[in-house]
Amino acid sequence: MHLAFLGTPTVAAATLRSIVGAGHDVRVVVTRRDARRGRGGELGPSPVKVVAAELGLPVSYDAAAVVGSGAELGVVVAYGRIIKPDVLEKVPMVNVHFSLLPRWRGAAPVERAVLAGDKETGVCLMKLEEGLDTGPIFACRAVSIGPEETVTELRGRLGDLGTEMLLGALSQGFPEPVAQVGEPSYANKVDPSELRLDFELPAEVCLRAVRVGRAWTTWRGRRLIVHRARLVDHDSGADGGRCQAETPVPAGSIRAGSIRAGSTPGAGAPAIALEPGELAGDLVGTGAGTLQLLVVQPEGKAPLAVPDWLRGTRPVPGERLGA
Repeated sequence: MHLAFLGTPTVAAATLRSIVGAGHDVRVVVTRRDARRGRGGELGPSPVKVVAAELGLPVSYDAAAVVGSGAELGVVVAYGRIIKPDVLEKVPMVNVHFSLLPRWRGAAPVERAVLAGDKETGVCLMKLEEGLDTGPIFACRAVSIGPEETVTELRGRLGDLGTEMLLGALSQGFPEPVAQVGEPSYANKVDPSELRLDFELPAEVCLRAVRVGRAWTTWRGRRLIVHRARLVDHDSGADGGRCQAETPVPAGSIRAGSIRAGSTPGAGAPAIALEPGELAGDLVGTGAGTLQLLVVQPEGKAPLAVPDWLRGTRPVPGERLGA
C-alpha cells in the first residue's frame, strides 16, 4: 500500500522499519521536530526521523503533509500530536494504541497501566477520528503484565505485537470497525512528582513507580534516582533468611517493614523492623513489605549498582531515604 507514517519514539521507529521491510511504499514520514536531549542539551532527531533518514524517506513536521503525498492510508504510532479533522477527512488513518480501549486513552497508556497495578493491557488497532482515542476498533489483543516488568520492557513487547497486528491487517485487509464499549479512563502524561517514592506506601506500590522509570527519592538532601528494585521475601527456613529475589512478598507473610539486616544475612541473623524509608544494607522498609534496591543514580552522577553506592555513601544505622 501507499502509506503515510506518523510517529516519534523508538517503538514507532521499529514499526516504520518493519512496514518498509514488508514492501509497503511509505510516501511521507511525519514526526516531531528535533528536540534537546541529554546532558549537553544538543538538538537531536526523533528515533523515527533517524530511521526515516536511513531508509531514504521524506520527513515532515506537519501532519498536513500527508494530504497530497499519494498515501492511501496513514499509520499512527505514538505520534504525540492531535491530527486536525481536515487531514483525517482526506486521508483515513489507523492508530496502533498500546492499551485495551477504552481503558487508558491518551498520551501515557503503558505508564498508567503499570502505575495502576493493572494485570493486563494490550494493543488496539483503532480508526482515528477527531476525539482523543475515541475511534472504533478494528482489532484488539491482550497481554499479561509481568509483576516486575518495566515500562520499557512492556512497551517493547506491545510494539512487537502492534507491528504484527498492523502488518497482518495491511496484508489481509481491515475488518469493519466496532465501537468501543466500557467506561473510559485517561492516561495523562506522568508528572515527575508522581514518581517520588513514598515509602509509607506498600513495597508493591513503590515498585510500580520504579518500573515506570526515573522514580526518585532523596538521600542526605540530594535527589537519588532508583532505576531498578525488586520485592523480596524473607524466609527463615533452610536458606538462612536469604532474600528471595524472584518471589514477591506473599500477602500477610511478614509484618510491615520486617526484614533481616543486610542483603544476604547469615543463618540465625536477628530479625529487625525497618521504618518506612529506613535502610539496612540494600533493603529499604516500606509501609508493607520490603524493597531490595539494585541500581541507583545519585544527583549529578552516573547510575551505580547498589553495592558500589553503599561502599561510597556508608549509611549509618537509622538513616532513611526521603528524609
